[in-house]
Amino acid sequence: MKNKRGWFAFPYVIWMALFVVIPIVIMAVYAFTAADPATGATQPTLGNFTGMGLYLSVFLRSFWLALLATLVCLLIGYPVSYWMAKEGPRFQRLAMALIMLPMWMNFLLRTYSWMSILENNGLLNQLFQNIGVIDLYNRIAPFFVDLHNVFARYFGGAETSFVPIYHFQMIGTPGAVVLGMVYNYLPFMILPIYSVIVKLDNSLIEAARDLGADGVRVFRRVIFPLSLPGILSGVTMVFVPSVSTFAISNLLGGGNQMMLGDLIELQFLGGAYNPHLGAAISMVMMVIVVVCMVVMNHFGEGEEQAVML
Repeated sequence: MKNKRGWFAFPYVIWMALFVVIPIVIMAVYAFTAADPATGATQPTLGNFTGMGLYLSVFLRSFWLALLATLVCLLIGYPVSYWMAKEGPRFQRLAMALIMLPMWMNFLLRTYSWMSILENNGLLNQLFQNIGVIDLYNRIAPFFVDLHNVFARYFGGAETSFVPIYHFQMIGTPGAVVLGMVYNYLPFMILPIYSVIVKLDNSLIEAARDLGADGVRVFRRVIFPLSLPGILSGVTMVFVPSVSTFAISNLLGGGNQMMLGDLIELQFLGGAYNPHLGAAISMVMMVIVVVCMVVMNHFGEGEEQAVML
């Protein structure tokens, strides 16, 4: 009977081999080889990895923006999850539907919608023009420019002149990239935290209150430690796709905020075309992501054991 059931896993094994194992092997072969410029033959080399120092700024930018997006998602997602868990079932179902509703749209459509909001003639800049925010900026900014020039004359430095603006530049900035990440990945932070908080044993909270703990202490000593597994799952689910994204940084970054995903795409599809370097960058990113996930899972298991003790 067990042998017959094992045959049901055969399609899954084939699928994993074709679309996971074999691509990783091909990527590893490309990462550790390079084409000889003279003969065109591929030779083993570590030059693809040693040459990554040229792209250190891209690595740092990717991890920095991913950390910012993860932190913002956590700061927004935890209060929302806690609030949902404390409400009734009807409200929870409604809130869950509203959170998941954007996820039913295509990923690129959601990103393009933010482009129409943040672009120079977008909805947000039109709103700022209609309510007078841009005019207010043009009236106030010259004072600070003159103040800067006064300090520049006395303490040394370059003087500047004020140029009126007609819109706020939002597309092509790190803030736009982080905003796109938060919008697209926030549900991945809310759902695991909510699923943990909603299942907490209320008797533990009542026991802490019976022992004289106030609301802040109950949250700090009982609720927050017990919700750490959900937090760690949410952090992993947001950070991993954020550090490797390329559509958000490409569209909302306006080509000015290159991240690892954009760099890899450039090596395979762009004018640079160096699949060996692209494969090496992919391997490094994959190793870093796996290490982060292992550390998160290990830390989560340690926290669970500490709470149980």
